Amino acid sequence: MIVKQLPLGPVQTNCYVVGCEETKEGVIIDPSAEPERIMAVVRQEGLDIKYVLNTHAHFDHIMANEGVVKATGAPLALHPLDLPLLRNKGGAMFFGLDAPPSPEPTISLAEGDEITFGTHTFQVLYTPGHTVGHVSFYEAKAGIIFDGDVLFAGGIGRTDLPGGDYAALMKSISEKLMTLPDETYVCSGHGPVTTIGRERASNPWL
Repeated sequence: MIVKQLPLGPVQTNCYVVGCEETKEGVIIDPSAEPERIMAVVRQEGLDIKYVLNTHAHFDHIMANEGVVKATGAPLALHPLDLPLLRNKGGAMFFGLDAPPSPEPTISLAEGDEITFGTHTFQVLYTPGHTVGHVSFYEAKAGIIFDGDVLFAGGIGRTDLPGGDYAALMKSISEKLMTLPDETYVCSGHGPVTTIGRERASNPWL
């Protein structure tokens, strides 16, 4: 599996360009900002983007939605409970910022959905707590999860923004993430890649 991590935008939010080495089909997860840099990686890897996927709709995860959807023609996917947040420019105004409007999603994500590109399939896990409609994307064969702002290396997602719920977040972590194998790579919305085992053993929040 091709995985390119791109920290972009005002708070260095990780966008992931993910592809199948065999077929060169791919997806873009959380186009955080700077669509031209994202598309440069897509072209460098020779990928045909099949989906643009949002783990959630906070502004720092969606600012390049419009640019990459326009550039790729790929459908945008989001959990419907985060649609009001998306339409409100991801809450950028809470931080004194503006964000470009996002296109409307054409795919509504739900627990148990599958997103297939090339030889890879993401299982959609509903992981609320950071936002009400947060989801994560798990690829069992590759042993990797893209979990947005749920679990970080040494931390967890904040729950003090509108729609945040600490109890729901901890339930998502314990029931959806901590049940995965220790060797599972965790690709978060901020910071470095970690593993489930490393966070199980040393994350002070768990």
